[in-house]
Amino acid sequence: MNYEYFIAKRIIGSKAYKSSISAPIIKIGIAAIAIGIVVMMVAIATGIGLQQKIRDKVVAFNGHVIISNFDSNNSQESLVPISKNQDFYPEFKSVDGIKHIQAVATKFGVIRTETDFEGVVLKGVGADYDWDYFKDFLVEGRLPDYTKKRNEDVLMSEYIANRLKFKVGDKFQMIFAKDDPNKLPNIITYTIVGIYNSGFQDFDATYVIGDIRHIQRINNWDDDQIGNFEVFIDDYSQLKQKGIEIYQNTPSTLNTQTISDKYYSIFEWIKIFDKNIYGIIAIMILVAGINMITALLVLILERTQMIGILKALGSNNWSIRKLFLYNASYLIVLGLLWGNIIGLGLLFAQKYFKLFPLDPTVYYVSEAPVYINFAYILALNIGTLVLCMVMLLVPSYMITKISPVKAIKFE
Repeated sequence: MNYEYFIAKRIIGSKAYKSSISAPIIKIGIAAIAIGIVVMMVAIATGIGLQQKIRDKVVAFNGHVIISNFDSNNSQESLVPISKNQDFYPEFKSVDGIKHIQAVATKFGVIRTETDFEGVVLKGVGADYDWDYFKDFLVEGRLPDYTKKRNEDVLMSEYIANRLKFKVGDKFQMIFAKDDPNKLPNIITYTIVGIYNSGFQDFDATYVIGDIRHIQRINNWDDDQIGNFEVFIDDYSQLKQKGIEIYQNTPSTLNTQTISDKYYSIFEWIKIFDKNIYGIIAIMILVAGINMITALLVLILERTQMIGILKALGSNNWSIRKLFLYNASYLIVLGLLWGNIIGLGLLFAQKYFKLFPLDPTVYYVSEAPVYINFAYILALNIGTLVLCMVMLLVPSYMITKISPVKAIKFE
């Protein structure tokens, strides 16, 4: 029988233990563990959630890798066309891990109303376009269908619709300038069939999604000419490697660019979240550990006579240290239990009720996103327990310095 565990269990269950002088210190130690685990869970969940949400929104408008022509065009408008007759289209068979590839084109235009106007980019898409991301963004109406004959249905952002006072079913004129200033511009009347809100204001303020065949007609392109290809991969963690493989398996006349390179500042910014998470975890574990060290020292001082009696009865130092470490582990587990209940409650409340909004102009999202994965929660609990127990080994060494004779006489 493990007598150290037995004695520790009796101490924990005794009424004297719960009403002792050390009780407030113990409660503070438990609260420190609980608060620490809550803060760490929230930091990880919101940090990873924000990274994934921002990343997915950038991917929705660009794909993971963009294949385009080599040119000096830094604008968002497709100027030099690419032929769709490529070995890698419509299926990129030469590289593993490619989920989808689609052909798109962009054209700058001006939306004109009776009282206002707005400069936007028409993103032309075709029958091969993957609407999965925009299904989540759709707030009103439906997604357009470009699988049949050319049509004038468009998907407009809620941001642009509100600025121009549009709603689903409204028609509007969009003006496209010609390269030759002496020629009259193209004017197309579009119908809004759906309104989306990605929460990424930079994109929402820019893009209207329409039929690519309109851009081909305006630019005098052939049916097989497009602006660029957007490639989607299965695993984002392999983005850099897949970007290199895609580049190696495309013609020398074409260039490839990953979204992390195209939007370098955004992806460098969200990388900072990792450092913040590590910093918060280190601080919280340190604070929780210090509080538990204080609680353990108080427990040892309060049980000095018991330590002397156990030594007099033949118990060695390590056996008595184990007794107090069992006691401390119970307090840590209790703190972790309450911390997990509170932390998961907050995370699920935010996930389903959106309690904490964010400024989309700063964070690119309208509410704090959370990423809940029980693997990292389990790792966080185990890591906190192990590190706190390791930190408690040092103060428990104090027991070896206690003399049985003096300890029994200790008041």
